[in-house]
Amino acid sequence: MPWKRRAFTGGPLEQALNIADLRAMAQRRVPHLAFEYLEGGAEDEATLRRNRSAFDAWGLLPRTLVDTRERHLRGELFGRPTGAPLLIAPTGFNGMLDPDGDVALARAAARFHIPFTLSTYSTTLLEDVVTRAGGRLWMQLYVMKDRAIARHLVRRAAAAGYEALVFTSDANVFGSREWDRRNFRVPGRPTLRAAMDTLRHPRWLAALARSGGLPRLRNLESVLPRTATSALGGSTLIPQLMDASISWDDVAWMRDAWPGKLLVKGILDPSDAERAVAVGCDGIVLSNHGGRQLDSCVAPIEVLPQIAAAVGHRLTLIVDSGFRRGTDIVKGLALGAKAVMIGRATLYGLAAGGEAGVERALAILTAETDKVLGQLGCRSVSELAPPLLQKRAP
Repeated sequence: MPWKRRAFTGGPLEQALNIADLRAMAQRRVPHLAFEYLEGGAEDEATLRRNRSAFDAWGLLPRTLVDTRERHLRGELFGRPTGAPLLIAPTGFNGMLDPDGDVALARAAARFHIPFTLSTYSTTLLEDVVTRAGGRLWMQLYVMKDRAIARHLVRRAAAAGYEALVFTSDANVFGSREWDRRNFRVPGRPTLRAAMDTLRHPRWLAALARSGGLPRLRNLESVLPRTATSALGGSTLIPQLMDASISWDDVAWMRDAWPGKLLVKGILDPSDAERAVAVGCDGIVLSNHGGRQLDSCVAPIEVLPQIAAAVGHRLTLIVDSGFRRGTDIVKGLALGAKAVMIGRATLYGLAAGGEAGVERALAILTAETDKVLGQLGCRSVSELAPPLLQKRAP
């Protein structure tokens, strides 16, 4: 009967049963301008769709009649214990979804004993995230045309005690996010329609007002013009700052400058994974930037087996892009990833309900992963391996 298949229509956070429910709540809670920045992909969004459909290529092959009562998700990452094989990905302009977005994400990550990665384009000072949230903190770095900006951020992150540096390699030429750009007449100036839509979200406006107005890119205020640090228009001005000349020489320089763990994010080709080994990286993140950069790009999950075979015993492999379910996470781990980096899924939670929403997103993902583990006949994530998957015939 039709009423048995009703879509989620909202309610308290605890009634959200999956990430799609949190997405529905987020879409109602924040203005279209903010939601489109979270949601959108590059150009025709073919990569965005492929990130999700790629998981269908593998079916799960469970072992039955295994006692899994004592199963758990605990593991380790770079020699330190984790509560689950997850990390929160670096995402910019989080203050547009919730005024305290970066701190909310970091606090939720700390409660689940997983790392949180702060973006270069965060709307909270990196030092404030340390004092207000704690936990395992990683720092993501964009290297811009002015290399002094990168040196400035690296020194501050090291002094603040950040554990790892994540060098993003796939934004040297900024993606064409057309749906996001349609909200602006010119960079930094919303269209009349987008501006009027914000008035339909008085709670969102009130939260911004209480926090001091529109969020800004706090870590870049001392090195960029004020017009480039506004979270309202920064997403349309940032492309002018990116540098198409970044190369492996920059990664080698970063290896010398950074005392902690170093990862390169944006690796999809096995030869690039080999280069990461050669320059002394500790890990890589297989990523297509969540479908926001190159359209018609392969999904990270598709190339994970090949890269795991090539360098998995020499590098820590982390994978992102498109993960929404526990089954997705299990497939990524079984194919060779040490952990899965979660981006939009936790941002839907943030937009839906602030810190409590992020916790709900992580609770959903960990509960789903735990159930899948048990249904596969596994007691821990360390037992996940390729034989538990069967690839669909082309």
